Amino acid sequence: MVTSYARIETPVAPTTAAHVAPPETSRVPPSRWRRHRWTVIRVLSPIALLVLWQIGSALRIIPERILPAPSLIADAGAELVRNGELADALVVSGTRVVEGLVLGGLIGVALGALVGLSRVAEATVDPPLQMLRALPHLGLIPLFIIWFGIGETPKILLVALGVAFPLYLNTSSAIRQIDRRHLETATVLGFSWRQRFSRVILPSIAPQLLVGFRQSLAIAWLTLIVAEQVNSDAGLGFIINQARDFLRIDTIIFGLVVYALLGIITDGIVRILEARALRYQGDR
Repeated sequence: MVTSYARIETPVAPTTAAHVAPPETSRVPPSRWRRHRWTVIRVLSPIALLVLWQIGSALRIIPERILPAPSLIADAGAELVRNGELADALVVSGTRVVEGLVLGGLIGVALGALVGLSRVAEATVDPPLQMLRALPHLGLIPLFIIWFGIGETPKILLVALGVAFPLYLNTSSAIRQIDRRHLETATVLGFSWRQRFSRVILPSIAPQLLVGFRQSLAIAWLTLIVAEQVNSDAGLGFIINQARDFLRIDTIIFGLVVYALLGIITDGIVRILEARALRYQGDR
């Protein structure tokens, strides 16, 4: 007797991409540490450097006559704050920077606009300005003293000279890079010169102009550090000169730290203004 087994096949529905469910993947949100780790490291790195500096000074690895401990520098700064010398110096130095920025800024932007808008000015004004720009403006201190004396004038003019060239270069370059089609469209629409300047030229040059302003701020504080060393009777430079005469290295370093902080703070203010002024460009 032969037994036969029939093979029964169950029909299988065709498999398509629509019937295949994608594998479920659980997305784990990044931890707070992973999101902010670089910010934390940027904050902790200078703190770690100060701690190592303090430890090195306590162990006398770093001689006090060369580099005092951070605690001694902080004490020197606290002394200047208590007796009011720092506040008075900040007012004097800040006034010099503001006056130099205004004077140099007006000159630099005006010359940059003139050269950027006029072929004749580009051919006649730009060459001597480029020659003057090649000169180290801090090397002109002896001439400025002879010409203008040792009062406030040479200090303000030195700051103005250092400020003018970054704004001049950025303004003239930005104007040359304006899309000519925008200007032609404004002319066809019957815009007046004032309307063309406010609605076409100024928005187009604003990003590069603000970059030049940030560069000018850094140069302004750098110039002031040197200018205030020349027979100053007030300001941060005067405090540093007095500390040099009395061999107060802690006060000298504190004064330099204040200069650096002023530069960082003013640059941050310009960055905030830049972000607000250029919101129309979207996220960069």
